[in-house]
Amino acid sequence: MAGKKSIEKWEFGDFQTPFLLAKKVVEVLKRNHNISPDHIIEPTCGKGAFVLAAAEGFQGSQVHGYEINPKYVDDANKEILSKNLGGLSKVKEADFFDTAWENEISSMQGQLLIIGNPPWVTSSELGMLNSKNLPEKTNFQGRKGIEAITGSGNFDISEWMLLQHVSWLSNREGAIAFLCKTSVARKVMRQVRQSKEHKFFGHIYPIDAKAYFDASVEACLFVLTTETGHADCDVYDSLESTTPSHVIGERDGIIVSDVEIYKKWRHLKGQDSAYVWRSGLKHDCSNVMELEEVDGGYINGFGEKVDVEDTYIYPLLKSSDIGNGRVKSYRKVVIVTQKNVGEDTSEIMKFAPKTWDYLIQHEEYLDRRKSTIYKGKPRFSIFGVGQYSFTDWKIAISGLYKNIQFNIIPPMNGKPVIFDDTVNLIPMGSKKEADFIYMLLVSHPAKEFISSLVFLDEKRPVTTKILRELSLKEVAKELGLIEEYNEFVMSSKADNQLDN
Repeated sequence: MAGKKSIEKWEFGDFQTPFLLAKKVVEVLKRNHNISPDHIIEPTCGKGAFVLAAAEGFQGSQVHGYEINPKYVDDANKEILSKNLGGLSKVKEADFFDTAWENEISSMQGQLLIIGNPPWVTSSELGMLNSKNLPEKTNFQGRKGIEAITGSGNFDISEWMLLQHVSWLSNREGAIAFLCKTSVARKVMRQVRQSKEHKFFGHIYPIDAKAYFDASVEACLFVLTTETGHADCDVYDSLESTTPSHVIGERDGIIVSDVEIYKKWRHLKGQDSAYVWRSGLKHDCSNVMELEEVDGGYINGFGEKVDVEDTYIYPLLKSSDIGNGRVKSYRKVVIVTQKNVGEDTSEIMKFAPKTWDYLIQHEEYLDRRKSTIYKGKPRFSIFGVGQYSFTDWKIAISGLYKNIQFNIIPPMNGKPVIFDDTVNLIPMGSKKEADFIYMLLVSHPAKEFISSLVFLDEKRPVTTKILRELSLKEVAKELGLIEEYNEFVMSSKADNQLDN
């Protein structure tokens, strides 16, 4: 029975809002935004915490609650009557995805406040449950085909719902106030910006999701007010704050986490052709491709002893190693089957027959890798590999960790170090060059510029796309080191010509 309840909680996003939190939200709306609505809608009100808090806090406003669970409807209406709030407040049974909202709203005149706590689940999570509690499938985000392949087509149900609320206010005045993941709030603001006729201004107040909902996710109170503006988003330190600490906004075609800091260092922006950030190796089969050194031999992820040549073996540092500064030694090695994407892998048979036999023995795992990027490619192919992978010196940063920590990585055991695909790297020609570029990256201007682009609550906060926005050449100019920078660039070009 407990398992069934758990699945239902997940499927319907049933994380009931504590009344104390709902009351705080109403206080914020009154104190910071002077909201005084004529009608209040709670589209998925659960047991009615927001209905009750809104009815008490906005006296004289009509409060309309909607809920799919009939027991919750009964419980909420009983609570409303017990507090003598029944005159202007009522909850009725309704399925959000099957309600004619335009008809419901059209009769509500005056200022409108849409408030609540929509489900914190994604479309793919509900798909795994074969849930019917989903909106009709539409490409509302305008995703391209490749994005669907890589998983970007997945979306939070709350994002879809919030955008419905935005459309409800397209031709009227009002506000939206919802508890949601912070990443969802930013996605909604991004969608709002794409409309040339938008009239919303955003406000984000962080909340402690662990304390209120036992959920390990960055969450917030997200308030959208109908104001003529540029769709920026004020960010506050807490629900108790009366003024924002910084502003999120779109500048130069990118979303920045702090518009003032970005403005300060905007002149550092630019694509640096000499030093290009790359992602690490992608193989999607760690049990086969990643090995541990034990007693002079290797053991794979299945616990099997592995006898292979060292020809295609390289030291491996994963994102957890880089993120935690464990860069003096390596725990694992990785089989690197190609030096360039698409390279013929059959030569492994000639140069390292034991390695080839090992791959053949585990072909069932390698051949059934799900990603479409392997289709039509040589057997045992990998991605995120090129000549840059095999330079002795590199600078690396984890894409997953909530810090901006660069590391100089030397060769280990006589070979260049390889990284997994959640690590970002720049190849270096020498220790001296690595030391110089590292100095540029950890300088105050560079770190502030990058921090103005990074959202630490993202699943992968630091990406090659973000890192490539920074021109190391411009940083060198800022620090008065442009001559040294040019010397390293010229030296690197000369070395490449000799190699070719």
